[in-house]
Amino acid sequence: MELSFAASSTIVQQVAEGAPADVLALAGPGPLDHLPAELRRSEPVVFTTNSLSLAVPPDNPAGVTGVEDLTTEGLRLVVCQPQVPCGEATSALLTGLGIDPAVSSQERDARATITKVELGEADVGIVYRTDVAAAGDRVLGIDIPGAVNVTTGYPILAVSDHELAAAFIQEVLSGRGQQHLADAGFVAP
Repeated sequence: MELSFAASSTIVQQVAEGAPADVLALAGPGPLDHLPAELRRSEPVVFTTNSLSLAVPPDNPAGVTGVEDLTTEGLRLVVCQPQVPCGEATSALLTGLGIDPAVSSQERDARATITKVELGEADVGIVYRTDVAAAGDRVLGIDIPGAVNVTTGYPILAVSDHELAAAFIQEVLSGRGQQHLADAGFVAP
């Protein structure tokens, strides 16, 4: 089995253009809108969920304590591009908060966004909680209150008729698969 990782919108574009694949697991449902119906061999199923978090450098030089600081003058805020799930979720968060903060840059995916924070090129980034957990001590995570946070369902579906596609999806949805996801900080749907 070979795994490939990229922004969800990139993966869907590659498969739509003929890249070989058996299963798509995406960080949000939006990119599925661009997957031709004839490539879908199963209905998408939400296999896990993720919520947003603020990521700041470990020493937090800008003194960010929560979402209320996102509109601070001069704050270097980085977010994901709007066409990727992290960007869609960020847009929904900011709309829900009723704010339109100045954004220093929009990155191609959550990994690129958190890298800007790790390198000290940003005061704060908005990414998924699991990205903050994966970064370890290279960033400090600041929770976004559940009442205003955005939760994204991650869909998985077969894009080939190969018997291993269905078996892989079944494994991801199994208790063992869900435990691996929980260990990485994801939440069951």
